Amino acid sequence: MRNKIKSFNIKSVITIFVCTITLVVLSGCSGKQETHDNPSAIEIGKQIKQTTNIEEMKEGDHKKLQKLYNINADEVDSFVLFTAPTNIKANEIAVIKVKDMKNVDNMKEKISNRIEKISKSFKDYLPEEYFLIEKHVLKTKDSYILLAISKDSDEIEKTFDKAIK
Repeated sequence: MRNKIKSFNIKSVITIFVCTITLVVLSGCSGKQETHDNPSAIEIGKQIKQTTNIEEMKEGDHKKLQKLYNINADEVDSFVLFTAPTNIKANEIAVIKVKDMKNVDNMKEKISNRIEKISKSFKDYLPEEYFLIEKHVLKTKDSYILLAISKDSDEIEKTFDKAIK
């Protein structure tokens, strides 16, 4: 009888141990997948930095986001914003992860207003920069918004699409 109890206890301990290890491994894998499938705008911005040269651009903060697009910081989960170093350049890249999906269309409209405004400014003033504005990329994917005004807009868009699966 004692041997059966010892045998049962050893089997129970081994089963519990195997189950625990399995749960730890599975939870570790699922955590990695969630962050890959749901990256922050900052993580996407890092990938964009590897795609195109933005060294001369300035990184924007919450105040700049509000000033350029009329978007409040409390409406976004995360964002990256890169603007031209001077007002004679049109380059602008923004990736915004919206907190609430119902605000995506409204924010996209605010960004469209910005595009119209700078388009009018550059149209007769600097035709080369106006061309960049005309071939801009403005798109949404889930809770993300991308604005790319750059000679590398197509590459930036591809990077954005790959980052959000």
